[in-house]
Amino acid sequence: MTSISTNKRLEQIKDHISGSSVTREHLIHHRHPDDVVIVSAVRTPICKAIKGGFKDVYPEDLLAVVLKAAAERAKIDPKVVNDIQTGNVLQELGGIKVGRAAMFTAGFPYTTTYGVLNRQCSSGLQACNNIANAIRAGEIDVGIGAGVESMTQDYGSKSTPSKVSTAIKTGQEDVFLPMGITSENVASDFSISREDQDRFSAESHEKALRAQAQGLFDAEIIPVKVQQTVTIKDEKTGDEKKVTRDVVISKDEGPRTGTTVEKLSKLKPAFKKDGSTTAGNASQVSDGAAAVVLMRRSKAQELGCTILARWCGARVVGCPPRIMGIGPALAIPAVLKDVGLKVDDVDVYELNEAFASQALYCVRTLGIKPAKVNPKGGAIALGHPLGCTGARQVSTLITQLHHSQQKIGVISMCYGIGGGMAAIIVSEKD
Repeated sequence: MTSISTNKRLEQIKDHISGSSVTREHLIHHRHPDDVVIVSAVRTPICKAIKGGFKDVYPEDLLAVVLKAAAERAKIDPKVVNDIQTGNVLQELGGIKVGRAAMFTAGFPYTTTYGVLNRQCSSGLQACNNIANAIRAGEIDVGIGAGVESMTQDYGSKSTPSKVSTAIKTGQEDVFLPMGITSENVASDFSISREDQDRFSAESHEKALRAQAQGLFDAEIIPVKVQQTVTIKDEKTGDEKKVTRDVVISKDEGPRTGTTVEKLSKLKPAFKKDGSTTAGNASQVSDGAAAVVLMRRSKAQELGCTILARWCGARVVGCPPRIMGIGPALAIPAVLKDVGLKVDDVDVYELNEAFASQALYCVRTLGIKPAKVNPKGGAIALGHPLGCTGARQVSTLITQLHHSQQKIGVISMCYGIGGGMAAIIVSEKD
């Protein structure tokens, strides 16, 4: 295994172009054997928590589906995968034991190592970056960054500690604020109107429904067969009985037909009596999983893998917990600076819609053209299975770049304890 640091890599690029600054075209076309590349990115459909298609499915079962599919899509033997990192927020112990079991179920050998991490809503993206950094450092050649969450199984009281020390309670920053209150803080601090939030949310549903109708999610989604128990009523006798049946789920459940600004405007505030954040302009509580196979370019070429995109780097930046939603507005400029790009150089932004208030703030603050943001809709329409989202966005972004024949994409999100994360990928579908 060989390695090269990101800074060293950029120095080589700059030397190659006679000392001039790195430009969009240089980033797109310059390739090196030590690049970190993506050869597979898949996800399950995203289902509504509690009452959706995955309500009876354990998160490790969803994880096993995407791990198996990711290796199959990459056309690799699972034994070549050195390490798997999975983002998860709510499971007990991060789901590390059942995650390791899911890995075995998916056909990976015991020689493939496994780990979990929790960086809140950026966990799936952080898992991908951990793998990318391990490849850069020469520790591994092949790895999988994944994410999974069953908010059906694990959401609720488990998400907030029942006991907190006095010292923590009296700290300068309150990290235990309900996320909806942080949305209200962003809306009030930065004058994001209720009408604008509702309009943004209606557009998210509109874009997601259009993408579904055009089949734009099909390439990234792995259909999942589940057993569902339903109650059937006999029309003649009125008797009811429960029946278990197999159902294949192949599309996201979140996008709602007929969602309009007018309908959203009638919803009551969910967190403050006089607030502007509602169930309609916030991300949905959801279940889902995603997995991304990353490799050193030279290894991908050796294995004959089709390279989908190049991982160009990521950044995590902290911010005050009370306005955690501004995180992407800090993380995106940081990662763009690392690779020498400007906001307008990016073709597509996959900006997680934790809340319409914070998404709008980030778009406006950075001056991103709205047409570049979530062209297939975001978490307000699709749903936000916390640990899964970052890895899910990788697959959604890659398929969008390929469909639109564009090149540079950014994935970004805020996360609950106060921060933002952003990563850059470049499509290599020529």
